[in-house]
Amino acid sequence: MEHFQESFTDAERAVLSRFFTNTDGPVFALVNLPEVVKGALFARYSRSAKSVRRLFLDEFVANPETGIEAMASALDGGDKQLDLKRAEDLYRRVFFEYGDDSVAQLGGVHLACEQASNILTKVLEWGRLAAYLEQSTRYVPYDGRLGGSFRYRVPPEIEGTDLAARFAGTADRLFATYADMAGQMRSIYEDRFPRQEGDSVGVWNATIKAKAFDAVRGLLPAATISNVGMYATGQAYEMALVRMRSNPLLEVREYSDLMLTELRKVIPSFLTRVDLEGRGVAWSDYLADVRDRLSIEAESIPSSRTAGREVTLTEWDPETEVKLAAAALYAVSEASDQDLLERARRMTETELATVINAAMGARTNRRHKPGRSAERSSYRFDVVCDFGAFRDLQRHRMMTIEWQPLTTRLGFDLPEDVAAAGLGERWEAAMEEADRLYEDLRETVGVDVAQYAVPLAFNIRFVMQLNLRQAFHLLELRTQPAGHPAYRWVCQEMHRQIAEVAGHRLLAAAMTFVDESVVDLERLESERKAEARRLASA
Repeated sequence: MEHFQESFTDAERAVLSRFFTNTDGPVFALVNLPEVVKGALFARYSRSAKSVRRLFLDEFVANPETGIEAMASALDGGDKQLDLKRAEDLYRRVFFEYGDDSVAQLGGVHLACEQASNILTKVLEWGRLAAYLEQSTRYVPYDGRLGGSFRYRVPPEIEGTDLAARFAGTADRLFATYADMAGQMRSIYEDRFPRQEGDSVGVWNATIKAKAFDAVRGLLPAATISNVGMYATGQAYEMALVRMRSNPLLEVREYSDLMLTELRKVIPSFLTRVDLEGRGVAWSDYLADVRDRLSIEAESIPSSRTAGREVTLTEWDPETEVKLAAAALYAVSEASDQDLLERARRMTETELATVINAAMGARTNRRHKPGRSAERSSYRFDVVCDFGAFRDLQRHRMMTIEWQPLTTRLGFDLPEDVAAAGLGERWEAAMEEADRLYEDLRETVGVDVAQYAVPLAFNIRFVMQLNLRQAFHLLELRTQPAGHPAYRWVCQEMHRQIAEVAGHRLLAAAMTFVDESVVDLERLESERKAEARRLASA
């Protein structure tokens, strides 16, 4: 699997080699940098089209506040490999003395994962106990090229075949259409939403660009490559690599090898088991075998039909409000769990509402969430929405989320603004071409590889199971006015069904920061606040 190799001067490589585990590959770890610098670098990374190494050179090295040059000078006199060997020797002594895998939870690595397809990024972001920042389709234009080509990956399974040439042709046309429509939508939004008095040109431009990119992101295929910044412990990386090595896609398996190579330059002892036959290899084989067995069982089950996007509450506990009241009283009483539950079942509606309101407290912003008593019951939703919206919802990893392979068979979204601009026929033609390619790939190389051809506008089916506490977080955050309309709709519908289908009106009413408003310029208020913060800190 080939990757674009970025060009650096000898002087730049000399600087980079002190802080990155390699200067050529798409996967590399950050070393010898303060945690605040690594965090700031990854935060900037998500809104930049640059690679993290180029960003580091352009915006961090020359900044005296980061102290990069002083750190580089101090490193010149040391032997990094010797220091690593000493640290590894110490780790082995601790590990063998205590014999506890939890030791691997205490060491972490910042890892840059670049040029990863949007299929791979979802695999990278599966793990719960890690932090991720992914390049944004809202802030980064995807009409630029990398090494002379648009930014997408041809699946390695078809490289060198006639299908590869056809895949590249379709992807090129999708990207060209995206670039053209992004420009047209930006002009339309500039006319529709003139700059308001008091707003700077910077605020207005950022808002208009974000809306234009949001409108046309559905044209980008899942093969589109992105950059992901990760921070995780040794244990979390071990679990991720074991899982990736069981994946049916070549890109995922080959990328896991790149990650393992770089991680072993920093925390080798934490990852000794990943490729051992009796340990990590056996674990990966087990995961692959389970997947294969279940796939066979699913072959005879017909596909479910849908008329488009949908949200269905499929499972809930009718006693959620009663159980919440009992759980909320547990930590402040001296009664048993069973006695409290029986007491809550005898409460009148007024008494129950009083306890629940007390448990919710006087919330003054959405970050004030109910305590762990709200984790007692859960909701399960079956969702169909466009892949672009799914990518944002999938980031909420503390809930249980599983998804089916991306397909063109569930239909696609045509944004109202795109249709109103007279671009609907072009959009539909692009989707139809992608659909034909998808079906031919599915027939030739299977459903997993065929996903690469599917644009983000097509729908995907997935399930979300979350407790009440997580529902507060997800629904109040993802319905905020700055959010994308596609996932705002999903979360607004989830909130409605908690109230009307489950009948948990007290709890739905307690989610006071769920926003049902209709917004024209999603990012305007956020950009205004960001500029105010910048001016205040200047």
